[in-house]
Amino acid sequence: VVIDAGHGGHDPGCHGASAHEKHVTLAIAKKLGEQLQQRFPNLKVVLTRDKDVFIPLYERADIANKHNADLFISIHCNAMPGNNSGTYGTETYVMGLHTAQYNLEVAKRENAAILLEDNYQKNYDYDPNSPEGHIMISMFQNAYLKQSLQFAELVENKLNLQAKRKSRGVKQAGFVVLKATAMPSVLVEVGFLTNPSEEQFLNGQYGQDQVAGAMLEAFTLYKNHAESPDFNTEGQYENSGQKEAVVTANQVTPIAYSYGASNQNNSNTSAAQNENKNPELMKRLEYPQRFG
Repeated sequence: VVIDAGHGGHDPGCHGASAHEKHVTLAIAKKLGEQLQQRFPNLKVVLTRDKDVFIPLYERADIANKHNADLFISIHCNAMPGNNSGTYGTETYVMGLHTAQYNLEVAKRENAAILLEDNYQKNYDYDPNSPEGHIMISMFQNAYLKQSLQFAELVENKLNLQAKRKSRGVKQAGFVVLKATAMPSVLVEVGFLTNPSEEQFLNGQYGQDQVAGAMLEAFTLYKNHAESPDFNTEGQYENSGQKEAVVTANQVTPIAYSYGASNQNNSNTSAAQNENKNPELMKRLEYPQRFG
């Protein structure tokens, strides 16, 4: 499993009043990696970055491909421009045609990171400012679409039911970081930093633990389903009663998270300052600099 913390280095991503996307995504990615390694000791977990550094989008996909990964998870934070601070919730994306203008705008914002790379024209075959370019890259990865959608649905389900986040649903758009990955891949927008309440949740240790824990449970279900003898080659159960119910976008009731007294101290811990609780376990995770 390759876990990709979005943005980094001179690419801060989006931001709220105090939190920056690159710090929040890194904190969640490291927590998820540690939790996966703890639950599945034989699982190979690779993080595309373990510190605040800039990694081009194409290199993130290369890391997953070089490790022959079975799953690629890219973690991001969302933003709503203008005076729309009331917008909140999670979204999980897979590769595909843009079904709405909003999906296109999200993809364009995340893909704009390639403009920060030196000589980006050498590494990409499309114009990041062109709608046609985004539609073109969204037509890739059809071979892994079913599995990607299955994992994306489980992620949204667990973020809603376990982490108590509002699910905005599973969506499709043309993300560069997903285009060249030769495995099921998703991009998870874990919440809006432009929403003050959601920013506080995501910037605190408690919220990051909840988000990482929800993705851990989603992976556990996905892994168990994929390895089940009742799971056919098309990724479906022969006995549909064995599959856990998935919450779809139009079935989700918005849930506003309220902080309890017991969580107040944790929620004030910034993502940039969080320390991992198990440094020995983190040493077992792999990072791109360990490539031969």
